[in-house]
Amino acid sequence: MQERSSVGDLAHRLRQELNRYSPGGKLPSSRVLVERYRVSPVTVSRALAQLAAEGLVVTRPGAGAFRAAPHTTAAPAGDTSWQAVALSADGAADLVPRTVDASGVTVSLAVPPPGVIEFSGGYPHPSLQPERAMSAALSRAGRRPGAWGRPPLDGLPELREWFARGIGGPGGTVTAAEVLIAAGGQSALTTALRALAPPGAPVLVESPTYPGMLAIARASGLRPVPVPVDADGVRPGLLADAFRASGARVFVCQPLFQNPTGAVLAPDRRAEVLRIAREAGAFVVEDDFVRRLAHEDAGPLPPPLAADDTDGVVVHVGSLTKATSPSFRVSALAARGPVLERLRAIQVVDTFFVPRPLQEAALELVGSAAWPRHLRTLAAELRHRRDAMTSALLRRLPELALPHVPSGGYHLWARLPDGAHESALTTAALRAGVAITPGRPYFSAEPPAAHVRLSFAAVGGTGEIAEGVRRLRAACDEVLPAGA
Repeated sequence: MQERSSVGDLAHRLRQELNRYSPGGKLPSSRVLVERYRVSPVTVSRALAQLAAEGLVVTRPGAGAFRAAPHTTAAPAGDTSWQAVALSADGAADLVPRTVDASGVTVSLAVPPPGVIEFSGGYPHPSLQPERAMSAALSRAGRRPGAWGRPPLDGLPELREWFARGIGGPGGTVTAAEVLIAAGGQSALTTALRALAPPGAPVLVESPTYPGMLAIARASGLRPVPVPVDADGVRPGLLADAFRASGARVFVCQPLFQNPTGAVLAPDRRAEVLRIAREAGAFVVEDDFVRRLAHEDAGPLPPPLAADDTDGVVVHVGSLTKATSPSFRVSALAARGPVLERLRAIQVVDTFFVPRPLQEAALELVGSAAWPRHLRTLAAELRHRRDAMTSALLRRLPELALPHVPSGGYHLWARLPDGAHESALTTAALRAGVAITPGRPYFSAEPPAAHVRLSFAAVGGTGEIAEGVRRLRAACDEVLPAGA
């Protein structure tokens, strides 16, 4: 059972037993709870923390946990209906929309109910995260001189240098002076789009593409214009057509293990994309989000587009988050030329800086012997899980087409049979006990077919993958067209 499911189950059982204790009464010790329910001390600690957050228990360090006093009668609810007028007043003239649709992002961030297998997750399972190494790095970082002081606004020089080496490669085509430290990839993408395009402007995006980026664009008042991708990445001819037709000055892409298709931009297309953007007087925002999630059989990876760019066309975004933890939000923005100053100014205004202890911890982590070991283990495990899910889908669900099996990333992109409705399948799958991600939010315009995205990294192992596919088979039998 996954740790969070155990936490939820234990919290539920303790919640039911609270009536045994009078207000202020002491609950059994953590050791007793560990033995009684056969769970780990961490599970007990997290379950008690959940009950404390609900106001049901009070924990006192060194003394234990106690039943909280009953709540007093809540004050009558106020009337907030006036806000509907205030939030929409004069909205017709707004270039930047006041309402934001976050559904495409929350579907991969939300934790499914206990017992539901998570094929919808956007981050590796805790068992794939270097928790021990991160804890040790954070502990060491906290003892560094000046660790709790104010960091340089651009980020710690040593961390900027580390990112620069990874982006520019052995040739050193990117310097630390061209790197800004940002608070995760989502924040860096937001800064980039705000810097490069004014409200109301078009922005070219891959189709399909990451829903979080579409949400950023729309929240900034930009108009996403789709450019189709195939097994070799974005199609250069259609990219050139889109620049001419739209007048856009920004193209956002994921050249390596694209989300959701898993495609890698073909070698002969890399120079074409940069040439087309340069001739259009446009920037390419390179979202290099899963470079550190290459599978064991991936072979040598192509360098980032930024490594081949001498004219300042590429604004590069790279992050540590996917390879570490959802809460380890450290990333880099790399650019050259006048745009770097604009990126810096927007980031400072929006966030001031990334907390120094987190930057110090990132330095400790990537400089430790545990870091390359973690990446090797992660690469092997991702390949193992990818193969397990691919085999299970081909055997149990041959009607789901897998046009491309990637050698990096954490998910598969499956096309549904003609006539299938992905929303119906998503609902049926949840009833069957497996959470999947519908494909519609990945398209900025009408999709050519129905798809679902299936994550093999967010689950506990290959056993859960097999069981999840079995449950998905039951959901498909319920809603897919007969004969599919």
